[in-house]
Amino acid sequence: MNSQKLKLMVIAAMLSAISIIIPMFSPFKILLEPASFTLASHVAIFVAMFISPAVALAVAAVTTLGFLLGGFPIVVVLRAASHLIFVAIGAYVLHKKPNLLDQKLGLVTFAFVISVIHGLTEVFVVMPFYFGSNMPEGYYARSFLITVIGLVGIGTLIHSLIDFAIARAVWIPISKSVGRNIPKSTVSHKGTA
Repeated sequence: MNSQKLKLMVIAAMLSAISIIIPMFSPFKILLEPASFTLASHVAIFVAMFISPAVALAVAAVTTLGFLLGGFPIVVVLRAASHLIFVAIGAYVLHKKPNLLDQKLGLVTFAFVISVIHGLTEVFVVMPFYFGSNMPEGYYARSFLITVIGLVGIGTLIHSLIDFAIARAVWIPISKSVGRNIPKSTVSHKGTA
């Protein structure tokens, strides 16, 4: 095994551990069933996406397994599994267009599109659990818009954008050690792009 593959395996393992630990121990959590928001819980997955498709998919898969083995409710495990979709799409796009992270408009567009996909996949995961519950008949339409579309869909979109911004800020200083360099022209004098 060459040193670059070993390095990527170690990085993937570290990011996997971080992506499991943050939701378990972070003091910055908001729980509004069926939605839950933990600040920076997607940062390791986004950083993995910036590295390569293989690392991104490995981290997303291990994170899902971690939630399953950790005894989390099945809806949480399935929401984690849904990350494989947006991670696969995002990592593939970044693999094909590696300079996308260095272009301000492209970066913002990419972050928004990936976050929309993230929100939609979580909505589709939560829907069967929502409609499977025992609620009064007239309650469904009004509650569906607030709970599933609002909290899960739009909430995940916003949460994803915040975590993407954190991941991008973390990525700038570590990108050189991972092997992907950010051109100096995109980094301002304060160290942010």
